Parts: sequence; structure tokens; C-alpha cells
Amino acid sequence: MTDLDGDFDYIIVGAGTAGCIMANRLSENPQNRVLLVEAGGKDDWIWFHIPVGYLFAIGNPRSDWMFKTVKEPGLNGRSLAYPRGKVLGGSSAINAMIAMRGQAEDYNSWRQNGLVGWGWDDVLPLFIKMEDHFLGASDIHGAGGGWRVEPPRVSWEILDVISDAAEQMGIAKTHDFNTGDNEGVGYFHVNQKTGRRWSSARGFLKPIVSRPNLRVITGASVDKLVFQDGKATGIIYKAEGQEFRAKTQGEVILTSGSVGSVQILQRSGIGPSEWLTECGIKVHHELQGVGRNLQDHLQQRAIYKVGNTRTLNETYHNLFKRAAIGIEYALFRRGPLTMAPSQLGIFTRSSNDQDRANIEFHVQPLSLDKFGDPLHEFPAITVSACNLRPTSRGTLRILDKNPDSKPQIAPNYLSTDEDMQVASDAIRVTRKLMSQPALQRFHPEEYLPGPSVGDDQASLVKAAGDIGTTIFHPVGTAKMGIDSDPMAVVDSRLRLFGVKNLRIVDASVMPTITSGNTNTPTAMIAMKGADMILEDRL
Repeated sequence: MTDLDGDFDYIIVGAGTAGCIMANRLSENPQNRVLLVEAGGKDDWIWFHIPVGYLFAIGNPRSDWMFKTVKEPGLNGRSLAYPRGKVLGGSSAINAMIAMRGQAEDYNSWRQNGLVGWGWDDVLPLFIKMEDHFLGASDIHGAGGGWRVEPPRVSWEILDVISDAAEQMGIAKTHDFNTGDNEGVGYFHVNQKTGRRWSSARGFLKPIVSRPNLRVITGASVDKLVFQDGKATGIIYKAEGQEFRAKTQGEVILTSGSVGSVQILQRSGIGPSEWLTECGIKVHHELQGVGRNLQDHLQQRAIYKVGNTRTLNETYHNLFKRAAIGIEYALFRRGPLTMAPSQLGIFTRSSNDQDRANIEFHVQPLSLDKFGDPLHEFPAITVSACNLRPTSRGTLRILDKNPDSKPQIAPNYLSTDEDMQVASDAIRVTRKLMSQPALQRFHPEEYLPGPSVGDDQASLVKAAGDIGTTIFHPVGTAKMGIDSDPMAVVDSRLRLFGVKNLRIVDASVMPTITSGNTNTPTAMIAMKGADMILEDRL
């Protein structure tokens, strides 16, 4: 084993959404020596920057860790692909680019459960500070930060009319989902700048990567942590066929996400003792919550054939139209190549029993059998509704010591009565939406789950299992909590319980999932975590 030259104040493990922000903030002080270690490669591929490149990046071993779930009982025995970014910028380099904070009550519930400093009024200033929003500086948005947010640069008649249909159902139109209450229908704002993807690496790492006190190493897979006298003192990682040890006099900060950070902890002997013993790993510190409390957003991906309007399906199968799209993007940075996976959003309630919006629709002017397949040859749209606050809880665990082995990911989708009820109600809401008068000139015809699926509970739950798929929002596997919580892994300052000089600052610390896309909340967690680390050093 070779010792990496230099001694560092901070070692950051993982250069994803959180890690790039952490490197930026901690290296602002030139006296702080910072090491950022990333297992993936550099973001020097064109499809990391053209927004529609997610079609080529997800499911590609160059850019995706290629994880899969176990066969899920709630999905009628199906296993799902579980993409995670394998590159500088992490999943922000391959995700849907949707800028979504969630709801004020998400964060207020964290505070009410004892997590001081995590209420909406506490975190809103951080959302504002990190932003560079097209709407400019206000009491809701920020300007000049590293997190660029812009409106979409393409429009579709069918989406405009679906917005009208939602309004006919009583869902108000909104121009901004990020005020603290996201109930309504409108177009998603996206992490782009003039038609190019704006990842965390581009916004926070690229501008400061040449700082002399920051060292960035890519292609470096962290095996485990190093401990001494109850403290984390470094990491062991592999790069270019060699094993290295990096040391710190300060803190080790895990920012490898809900999958990666948990794998490193478990390989280091931190986690449920029964799991570790089965893998032949000596227990360094037992924490039952490491790898439990997995939460994710499951969507019911309904598809409707339409007529008398254009969708991306027809364009995809026409070489001349595809060429025109490329020319439009090259000249103007506009058009379908700037499209996020979903353009129109609807936040509403699955039933009158809900006290706030609990389902989110992602509406797309296209359709396909499954991600990675070609688009259908007939004109169609996808209207996907996801449960924003699932009660199902899953697990994530390693199965052996080998850092190259894939973990066992068991989200446990649709395992509670509440989640099954919301899933079936969401299909009912979808059908109600598509039957509104505004849409009838397009003759919408249900393709999935299909007109043969009845409206009774059993039929809809089975259909939800057949068409349900993740929208790639795993959180909670190293939850933040108070010291009396047996499942808590970190405290409200993101310090690991029982091990000094070790923090986790990524989506894994969310005690409950936020009511919307999770990338922006993860960025906020990094901003807050950096503040805490710098404060605690004083």
C-alpha cells in the first residue's frame, strides 16, 4: 500500500452533487487542504452536456454504476435498473435536471422530529444562496450562485393542453413550484444554462478546480475508512491497479450518495452487526440504521395514444426531422435536444383524504416500452404519477468484502396498505385527467395500463406493480436523527454517531424523502453541511 503524499484537513469521498459543492466551500479558505476522491471519470463526454444525453448515459457503464434492485414482490417479481452517476458531478450529470426543492412541510417535519436547524425557514436561505435563477434575486430565489436554473427551451401543444385539462380538474396553474407549496400545474424549471446541462461539477467544481489547496483524483474507488483511537483518520482507495492510503488531520466526509456512502461504511465495519458478520467483516461500530430506511419515488408510467397533434415519437422515426433537431440545437441551443425527461409537472392530491399534494405527475410528449428502448412508432404521451411520500421502507447492503461487487438493493416498493392505496388512486387521477374536455380533440386512448384494467382496488394495485418504475430518488439509508432513535446514523450536524471526525453529507441522511425531485435538496444539504463543518472548526 502506498501513502498518498500530503496531509489533508478534509477528505471528501465522492464528487457527485454534494461532493462538488463541499469541495468548493471547504477550499474557499486557502489554508484548508482538501482532497476530493471520485470513483468515476471526468465529464469529458459530449452526452454529459447536451441535455438529452441522459438517453445515452443511463444504462451505459461509462457513466452509470449499473445497479439493479432485487426482484420486488410489490412489482410482481420485476427487478428495476437503479442508475447512479459514475462521473464528476455524479447523478447530476445524468439525471432529469429538474430543479425542485420540495414542500415547506417536508423540512418542518424534520425539525418537529428534533432536528434543530432543518425547518423550511432554516433551509430556504441556503436554497437562495446557492442559486443563479433566471427569475433573479428575490425573497424566494437567488442570483449569482453555482446552481443555475432556467425555464425549458422547447414547447409542445399537447403539454399546453394537458395543463388546461388539469385546470379543468381544479388544479391551479403555477409558474414556480419552488415557493414552499408546489401544488399546481406548470412547466418544470431545469438545471441548464443556455441549453446545456448544468451539473454540480460544472457549477461548483470546474470554476475552482485549479485552487492550489484542492486536489481532485478521479478513477479512485474507496474501499474503506481508516480509524485510530475512535476517530476517522483517512481512507484506503484503489486507482490504476494500486492501493493507496490518504490521511487527514481533520475530517472524512462521505458524499457518495445513498448507495455509495452506505457501501463504504459497511465495508469499514460500520452497520448492522448481523449483516457485517455474514460478510466476514469485523464490526468496528454497530449502527443498525446503516443501509435501512431506504425510500424512493415509485411512479405509475401510464401511456396514452393521441392524434391531431405532434409528439416526439414521430420525429424520432423520421431521419429528416431528426437532422433538423440537431441543426436547431447547434444554431440556437433550443428544441428537443434540450429536453429534460419530463417537461410538464402536476402536483396534486391522490384523494380528498390528503392534506397537501402527495402525487407528482411527470408528463412527456413521447412514449416507449422501457427506458433505453426506441420510442413507439405511434404518436403518444407518457403521464407518470408518483407517490411523493411513500411509507414503504427498504434496505441496501453489501453481500461481501469486494468493493467491486454490486450491493443488494431492496426498495420494498408497495409494501404498505397506504402506498398501494395511493398508487391505485394515482391511476384513477390519471384517467380523470385524460378524460377532461380540453383533451378530447386529441382522442386520447389508454395504452398502459390499458382499458382492460378495471377500477377496482385489486386490479389497480396489480397494474401499479406492472407499470411502476423508479424515478431514481433513493434517500434515507444513513438517516439523520436524534440520539434516542435506534435507526439514526448521523446527528443534526451530520456527524456519525459513535465515530469522531466522520460525517455524511448527501441524500442518504434524509430522514424522510422530500415531496419532489431530490437533487436540489441534496445540494442544499451540502451547502448546510459545509457551513456546519466550517463553524465547528472555529
